[in-house]
Amino acid sequence: MENKDYENEKTALEVSRISIEANAALSVFKLLCGIFGRSAAMVSDAVHSLSDVLSTLVVIVGIKLAARKSDADHSYGHERFEPVAAVVLSCMLMAVGILIGVSGISKIINYDSAAYSVPSAAAAVAAAVSIIVKEIMFRYTKSAAKKINSDALMVDAWHHRSDALSSIGSLIGIIGAMAGFPLLDPIAAVVICFFIIRAAYEIFREAADKLVDKACDEETENEMKKIIRETEGVISLDDIKTRLFGAKIYVDVEISAKKDLYLSEAHNIAQNVHDNIKQRFPLVKDCMVHVNPK
Repeated sequence: MENKDYENEKTALEVSRISIEANAALSVFKLLCGIFGRSAAMVSDAVHSLSDVLSTLVVIVGIKLAARKSDADHSYGHERFEPVAAVVLSCMLMAVGILIGVSGISKIINYDSAAYSVPSAAAAVAAAVSIIVKEIMFRYTKSAAKKINSDALMVDAWHHRSDALSSIGSLIGIIGAMAGFPLLDPIAAVVICFFIIRAAYEIFREAADKLVDKACDEETENEMKKIIRETEGVISLDDIKTRLFGAKIYVDVEISAKKDLYLSEAHNIAQNVHDNIKQRFPLVKDCMVHVNPK
């Protein structure tokens, strides 16, 4: 299990390193194109990408803290640091969405055609490149997050998607402005902000569940019950409780066995239940089994 945890941490940190490098390079590229292409939307988009560098640094801190071994003060480990990082990141993502929306509404209300400068094709090219790069990063990071069951990495993936959506809005606005419809830029930004805020809320809710000992989903619990009941020596399953602890799962089980068994025999049945659950569900960190006589 320790080897697996080490590999997961290594994967997460490698993905985060690539994310930082890609975002830093993309930010500089978009900033230059925004300045020389006379596009305020692209300059804002560049700042958005730069904020992703900060969010990825938060991810790295969360993953590093979550990977720390159990100690005297934290006997159950530090896995909850990762959903804590996910909560922080989801708040940052929501703030980005709100700022994009407020900026868009402000531009619509205070629109002044005389003060507006038409952006050049360089800004449109930068937006198109950003969409492609950020969508690739979203898919790459999301795939890694699913593979290692990382909340913080999943939030970072959606940060990439929010940036791609922002760049779509920028591209629409830039093309619209070049075609004589400058208001398309802020209108697209307002629409996009709702998608970003919704994604941030879903991520926040899922991370919060892992901080308040929420039970596993019904399908997972039913499969656990089936495995327990099929274990040799188990007469009945009396109770089962599950709780999410960061990216891990804790399981407490009560079973009934024959009352005239030797202590060693009852222990072996409990051990088999424990081993069967951990073998079938790699995310289970611990499974406590209590045996009732029947």
